[in-house]
This record gives sequence, C-alpha cells and structure tokens, in this order.
Amino acid sequence: MGRARLFLTALLCWVAWPLAALDLTLPAGASETAVRDRTLAHEAVPEGPFVDGTLPTRMFEGPVSTRAFRIPSSGLTPLQILAPLRAQLEAAEYVVLLDCDQDMCGGFDFRFALDVLPAPNMYVNIRDYHFLSAVPAEGPGAVTLLASAAGGAGYLQIVQIGAPANIAAPAPVAPPVPAATDNGTLKSRLLENGSAVLRSLEFEVGKTTLNGGDVPELAQVAALMRERAGLRVAVVGHTDTAGGLEANIAVSRARAQSVRQALIDRYGVAPDRIEANGMGYLAPIASNLTAEGREANRRVEVIIVAEDAQ
Repeated sequence: MGRARLFLTALLCWVAWPLAALDLTLPAGASETAVRDRTLAHEAVPEGPFVDGTLPTRMFEGPVSTRAFRIPSSGLTPLQILAPLRAQLEAAEYVVLLDCDQDMCGGFDFRFALDVLPAPNMYVNIRDYHFLSAVPAEGPGAVTLLASAAGGAGYLQIVQIGAPANIAAPAPVAPPVPAATDNGTLKSRLLENGSAVLRSLEFEVGKTTLNGGDVPELAQVAALMRERAGLRVAVVGHTDTAGGLEANIAVSRARAQSVRQALIDRYGVAPDRIEANGMGYLAPIASNLTAEGREANRRVEVIIVAEDAQ
C-alpha cells in the first residue's frame, strides 16, 4: 500500500438513528484546530453550485457540530483528502447532494457563502478546494466536508447536523490556534494566515472611493508581491448589516475594486495578479449587535489565492 494511501485511510461507522453518531478516524498527524458545537440550530446545506447570484440550499434543524483539522503533509490535494471519506459515506448509505471542486462549485462566491471556521484554524485556498454534502438514506441529518490544501498542509472542515459527531485523531489533539489579530507586520500576518485585514484604509462615509495619498499597508502588500513574483491575491470588501444585502454587496465590491485599482495605479502591481470582490454582510468577524462589532465588520481584507511557480 502506497504512502499516500496509508496516510489517507479513514474509517466511518454508522449506527441506526437516532442514537447514531458519525465516527471518523482521521489520518495520522491530523490535529484538531477548532470546534464549534451548537445544541440546536438551523443549518443551510448547499445542494447545488453557486449560479447567477444564488446558492441552492436545503435547511436542516438539530444539533450542529463543526470541527476543523490540519493535516501536515505536502503534496496533498483537496480531492485526496476528501475522496476516502466520500467513499465511506457512500458505503454507509449516505446520498450525496453536492460534490464539486472550486470551479464546479462556483469559486469565490461559493466559498464565501459557506459558514467556515476562521483562519488560521481552517484555511481555504479559493483556487484549490473541494466540497461535499450528503444525507443519510434513512433518517434526518446531514454532513458536509470541505477540504483545501495550501502551504504544505491539508485542511478539513466537517459539519454534522444531527447526532453529535465522534471524531478520533491518532495524534494528540492540538490546542485551538488563536484567531488572527492585527499584531505583527502585515506581511507576516498575510503569509502565516493567508489573509489580513487592511485597517488603515480610509473611505468617505457612504462612499466607495479610497482617499488619496500613500497607504502604508498597500505599500506593504505591493512590496510582498514584488518579493514573491508568483503571488496572486484577492481584495475582498465587507460591511455591517445596515441596509439590504444587494446594496451592501455593491458597496463592498466597489470598495474592494477601489483598493485593487490603487494597488495597480499607485504601487505598480500587475492587474492580472489581483482580483476584487465584495461579500456585503455575509462574512462577519464580530457581532453586528454592537457598535464595536459593526465597526470590525466594515473592513477590506487581502487574501492570498495562489502562488505560482516562477
């Protein structure tokens, strides 16, 4: 048996509902980085790709267990991480709702429509991920798997709606990785976490044009991209929940495009190395019930999407 197969071997066991819990034994070296358990919640499970601004979902209700794992192995692809789990789900009489890679799912829009544990606990390379959702042939519940690979490691998020998931990793479980903060240089945060919030940007209230003048954080992004010629990034705008979704997406996208244009015009970054998009209020990092939370959610961030070989 090859090394990759040995590394990726997974075992799932199914016991009749409602006492059932989906048991997953993960590869050697896999470490749990984050856990979020809700005793009763609604969860929208994708059952189709993101097309024409819409993500088809099926709503489920019950206990929801979300866990993220890091697999320290270079060369793994998202499909290599996910395929053994998919095979075992099918053997356990699960019916697959959606099985797609980043292109088939809907790329950037699909990724940011998902509820994903924050980086660095769960890192998603928007140019290299694989998603699967499935339901048991009999009984309620659902499970989703999201796999990605970047920086010499694989990442896996497992969401189970229904009975709490029992997930065993052979290696000792690592403590949760602290959420990314604005400590340290922008370069170090961007390389370590795969994303960084640009807090020094200034927009006039209600407007989408970036104020003129030098922006040190953009200068740092440009310097990093000159240093690493294969790096490609996405600039993503976010808002709080004031106003409607479509208006907020339009504002956040326009602000991201303004930042992208500043990187091109003021700092000489090649246009084909920068994407821009807006998520409106769909990806908050804090509660929108407080002024402080709304302020944190109104942000523009830069995300590493790939680093091409030179």
